[in-house]
Amino acid sequence: MTAIYPPADFDAETYLDSLTHFGIQLGLERIEALLDVLGQPQQGLPVIHVAGTNGKGSVCALVSQAIAAAGYRVGRYTSPHLVDWRERVWVQGQWISIANWNSVLWQVKQALQAYPAALDPPTQFEVVTAAAWLYFRQQAVEIAVIEVGLGGRLDSTNAGISPCVSAITSIGWDHWQRLGNSLAAIAAEKAGIVRTGIPVVSAPQVPIVQEVLRARARELDAPLTVVEPARAIALHLAEWQGQTYPRPFPGSVQLENLAIALQILATLRQAGWHLPENAIQTGFADARWPGRLQWVELCDRKVLLDGAHNVPAAIALRQYLDTLPYPQRPTTWLMAVLKTKDAAGICQHLLRKGDRLYALPLLGHTAHLPAELIQIALAAQPHLSKTRALATPDHLPACLESIPDGEGPIIACGSLYLLGDIMKRYLERQ
Repeated sequence: MTAIYPPADFDAETYLDSLTHFGIQLGLERIEALLDVLGQPQQGLPVIHVAGTNGKGSVCALVSQAIAAAGYRVGRYTSPHLVDWRERVWVQGQWISIANWNSVLWQVKQALQAYPAALDPPTQFEVVTAAAWLYFRQQAVEIAVIEVGLGGRLDSTNAGISPCVSAITSIGWDHWQRLGNSLAAIAAEKAGIVRTGIPVVSAPQVPIVQEVLRARARELDAPLTVVEPARAIALHLAEWQGQTYPRPFPGSVQLENLAIALQILATLRQAGWHLPENAIQTGFADARWPGRLQWVELCDRKVLLDGAHNVPAAIALRQYLDTLPYPQRPTTWLMAVLKTKDAAGICQHLLRKGDRLYALPLLGHTAHLPAELIQIALAAQPHLSKTRALATPDHLPACLESIPDGEGPIIACGSLYLLGDIMKRYLERQ
């Protein structure tokens, strides 16, 4: 399958923006029809399919780098992006090029001429998913590491694929508006990626979630392995099953993600993939996953970026912060939260007496207005030392300059969209 390049006036971002009015619609009918008119580019390609609430991207980053280091040609598809749409589509350590991005999206757009008129148009995510499959086929990748977008059972990444391993990271309370109003219902949707006879790797889960996953695995005769988290033995090293590995991502929750990645690789080995230890070591050492417990220099200040956008992620962030050497020093929070998220729960777990909160807008997204977020924060923690609603992220440098030296950490969190905006405005891009 060869690339077809679009007219000079075709712009990928403009085209994708034109699709936003279709919104998020779970279901496989549209993506199956779209893949069909494209010639089923995903068909027959071995897939590592990763679902869960938090940690999916970290696992995908670790696994894809390790397999690539072993000499295989690997494609990776993740979401959302932070700065550039092209971050989502990765082959052998490189984002898809601008030329190839325009090409595959143009091919999808042209294929829509043969799309069934009786169906609703494909969503933005479905178009991007189809474009990723086209690119992987054109690039002759040997295996694809695919992150579920939302849920699992009805997510467009679950259409027409051939998994060799299914993986489920920790499952928590998020996206309940679409996945169900109980942990069991959410778990059932995520367990929808399990296939008959295909090995499943899972994080340790709370009992109700574990019960759902075990029942689904038994029903489909899918061998299920629940990992034991790796053990930290140094700042950047961990031990798992008697072997020492690089630990590229900080935070105790990443020990669980590391173990999931290692069990996925062990499962592939058992199936005949050649994955030597030195390749895994090299791949893990090279793995990068921005915006997750990432320290950066922002306007001459050291700032921690973390996408914590739900309660389980907020708990993990709080656990990490409690290990830092900032006893009794107030924390400064740069925060924005989507309206679909549990802002009150996030604030309850993160904020402490005497902290400072700068609430920012999320332009182009349905988010809490800064003044609304401050009211939510004060209800969770009435004893903040200072709050300020920023009308625009352009005010951020002045806020950072006003923070006295010698205080506690400065944290930007609450939404990956906020981190992307900060990176785009103030930090160097890839």
